[in-house]
Amino acid sequence: MRVRASLPAMLCVLALAACGDSSTEPTLSPSTKPDFLPSHDALRAALQDVLEEQNGGLGFEMWASFVDRDGVVQAVVFSGTNRADQWPGSRVISAQKANTATAFSLDSGSSSNGSGQPAGLALSTANLYSAVQPGGSLYGLQHSNPVDTAEAYDGPASRFGLSNDPMVGRAVGGVNVFGGGLALYDSDRKVVGGLGASGDTSCADHNIAWRTRQLLHLDFLLGVGGVSGDPARPDNIVFDIIPNPNGGTGNSAGGFGHPTCLNTSGSNTLPPVQ
Repeated sequence: MRVRASLPAMLCVLALAACGDSSTEPTLSPSTKPDFLPSHDALRAALQDVLEEQNGGLGFEMWASFVDRDGVVQAVVFSGTNRADQWPGSRVISAQKANTATAFSLDSGSSSNGSGQPAGLALSTANLYSAVQPGGSLYGLQHSNPVDTAEAYDGPASRFGLSNDPMVGRAVGGVNVFGGGLALYDSDRKVVGGLGASGDTSCADHNIAWRTRQLLHLDFLLGVGGVSGDPARPDNIVFDIIPNPNGGTGNSAGGFGHPTCLNTSGSNTLPPVQ
C-alpha cells in the first residue's frame, strides 16, 4: 500500500581501484551478458508491483534502471503513466545508482588469486553514505567516476523511460552514495549487473530496489560478504549514525551508516536474500 505524504582494509582499497591498471584483461563469464538481465517490461512490471506495498517515504512514482556488469545501461523504466509523473531528475540518478552498485560489488571471483573475500562483497549505495564523508574510509569515491552528461541527457526526451530510452546501450557512469542502488547476483552467486531506483526518499528508494530485485530473482547473495551485520541481508541499509553535537554530519558507529528519512520504515523486515 502506498503512503502518500573485518572489512575496513579491503574497503579502503576500493577508493583507489579506479586508478589502478592491469596488464591482463579479465574474461567475463557468460552470465554477465545482457541476455541474463530481465527485459524492460519485466522491470517495469516488478517496479509497479512493489509500489503497491508499504515502502515508507512519500509514495511517489519511481524510475528504475538496470546496467550490466560493465555498467552499460540495459533498461530504464518509470512506474507512472508518462515520464512527467516522476521526478525528471531521478531518471539519471537511477542509472547512476545501478552503476555504483555493480562497480563496487564483487563475487567469489574476487578471491581467484587467494585474496579478498571468498564469496565476494556486496555494497549497496546506501552503505556508502558515511564512508565517503570527510574522514571516512572511502572519502572522495563519489567524485571518482562522474556521470557522462552527453550520454545521460541525450534525447529525444520523448523516449525517456521507454524500451528505446537513449541511455540504453551506453555507459553513463556516476557514483551515488545514498539509498537505492543494489548489485544483482544470479543463481550462481555471480554479479551480473546493478539495479537503481530513484524518485522517493533515499530510504524508500532502497526498500523499493530491494523488493524489485527480489521479485526479479536476482538476489542470490546468501553467503556473500557485506557491511550490514545481517548475513540474511548483507547489503541492507544501516541506521547507526549518532548525531554530531556540534552539527554537520553525524558519526556512523560501523562506518557504513545511512541517515534516516521522512517516514523511514520497513528496512529491517525486508525479505532475506536467497
